[in-house]
Amino acid sequence: MAALTGKVAIITGGSNGIGKATALRLAHDGAKVVIQYRSNEQSAQEVVSQIGEQNALAVKGNASLEKFGQIDIVIANAGSLPLHDLANTSEQDFNDSIDLNVKGPYFLVQIADNPLQKIQKKVFAADAVPHFRPGGRIILVSTTLCHASTVTPPYLLYLTTKGAIEQMVRVLAKELGPKEITINAVARPEPVLNAMKNLSPRGHLAQPEEIAEAMGFFSSPASGWVSGQVLRVNGGMA
Repeated sequence: MAALTGKVAIITGGSNGIGKATALRLAHDGAKVVIQYRSNEQSAQEVVSQIGEQNALAVKGNASLEKFGQIDIVIANAGSLPLHDLANTSEQDFNDSIDLNVKGPYFLVQIADNPLQKIQKKVFAADAVPHFRPGGRIILVSTTLCHASTVTPPYLLYLTTKGAIEQMVRVLAKELGPKEITINAVARPEPVLNAMKNLSPRGHLAQPEEIAEAMGFFSSPASGWVSGQVLRVNGGMA
């Protein structure tokens, strides 16, 4: 029996890149997968077709998840990479980045932890999680740049949001632990940083499938005693 047989996962931003690779990885391990997307329905439906409609569902924005009736794994992969240093950050830039990169994951976790609670906020995720059971897994996404000395000023706003994600993981592990729910983050290298690939001892940045392997570990029973951690999947870059 595959490690995730009988489990249901929701992946925000699951229609392409790391989200898509993670959806395919979890489905390979036996999970049924809900792929949440913001705009690219065609890409989301292509992922569903690859997995099979019996084991996958694409939902746009706020949607109920009644098809599978439970949620075991939540992966908050959706996000944006704004490039703004201090002088060139508008209040709207700040609000937009916080909304997507911090508020979205924050309230997605709150909904998962309190499935009967109705939250009237702008969240690019499910409207309600039917049932998040003990043994659940929550995975957020950070970046290697939070731990790199080579970071430059234009990444200030982005790293402000990802720093918040890492603190959420650290503190929420204490709150969710008694409920037998783990929460961790994967700190990934940014694919736009091709100029930095030579900083990696392996001479290249990670492929989406390589990041998906870490997502698969945190989703699996093998990670049951791991919570509150940030795994730096960067090939030794930082």
